[in-house]
Amino acid sequence: MLASHSPIEHLISSEENKDLKNIGEKILNKQRITFDDGVLLFEQASLSYVGALANWVREDLHGNKTYFNRNFHIEPTNICVFSCNFCSYSRLYAHREEGWELGVNDMLNIVKKYDGQPVTEVHIVGGVHPKMDLSFFTNVIREIKNHRPDLHVKGFTPVELDYMFRKAKVTTEEGLSRMKEAGLQSLPGGGAEIFHPEIRSQICDDKVDAEGWLRIHKAAHLMGIQSNATMLYGHIEKFWHRVDHMERLRQLQDETHGFNTFIPLKFRNRDNAMSNVAESSIVEDMRMYAIARLYMDNFPHLKAYWPMLGRQNAQLALSFGVNDIDGTIDDSTKIYSMAGSEEQTPTMSTKELVTLIKQVKREPVERDTLYNVIKNYSEVGTELEVDPQLN
Repeated sequence: MLASHSPIEHLISSEENKDLKNIGEKILNKQRITFDDGVLLFEQASLSYVGALANWVREDLHGNKTYFNRNFHIEPTNICVFSCNFCSYSRLYAHREEGWELGVNDMLNIVKKYDGQPVTEVHIVGGVHPKMDLSFFTNVIREIKNHRPDLHVKGFTPVELDYMFRKAKVTTEEGLSRMKEAGLQSLPGGGAEIFHPEIRSQICDDKVDAEGWLRIHKAAHLMGIQSNATMLYGHIEKFWHRVDHMERLRQLQDETHGFNTFIPLKFRNRDNAMSNVAESSIVEDMRMYAIARLYMDNFPHLKAYWPMLGRQNAQLALSFGVNDIDGTIDDSTKIYSMAGSEEQTPTMSTKELVTLIKQVKREPVERDTLYNVIKNYSEVGTELEVDPQLN
């Protein structure tokens, strides 16, 4: 039994469910919760209980600091050889007249739009196009780095990489080595969806499986390439599928310590083969973030992707374990807007992001891709430097 010396201790002590109380005591004592604990939290814990615990963990790790970066996205194509039922974005190669394909110069011109601006990251991810192979993308990366060596290149999900490497007949290690040599510096977390084959076979059966996804990230980590991890939640999966997914990530993180952040991604049902599946409520969204923060104890950061949630809901998530809301992005990001996200033009200036974070009494901290601090905006006051495009 805990002595109630703080609000969080009082919350745990007053919990009537003995199992939930035990989980709370584990959290407070910084002990790892189990698979069964995670399922129990989803099935029985109230939003207020998991939310308060997650906020305690968040503030224990980061205080009020809330991270963002100045980034932009390049989406080379929405032509894809795969057909994922949840996807509103891609167009099958057989129907490529409905999509777009960017050449090397097209992508380089997007980078050039940010010349003279203090962006720190370009995020490259898109469909799996049979003509955009390993050689094509290593050339893209080299051209970007030749033009702007200081720009961090984060790109390509294991879905894209697995296809590229198999087509080029190279091992995962050789393929990643070529991309790293060209200038690739980190991997995004996409393509994870739900790892368990029971669900994966129904929503994305033809693309790289869980073992392949984890193998590519593990190989990247062992080569010094850090990465992120995601989970697509709120569709046909059960709670234990979510915990299974997080458990696999947690085990790999124990081994490599190569993940920077975990990003739960809300399923959106517009214009896809799963439009008959209802989306999760905002209450369930916040429970997902909170339980993720409690379960993913070896992940330093938990990110909410603000274009998906919308600005106000992203602010709310900062009280449920989240300490990162992504970045400035730009209006070329179509993956979520085509699926019915809250933000149809997902771009925010640095000033807007700082204001968004300060409105909920958190400290805005600009970071680079690897979470090195660039500027703490609470320390420098409210004034932002003149930056016509981003501020």
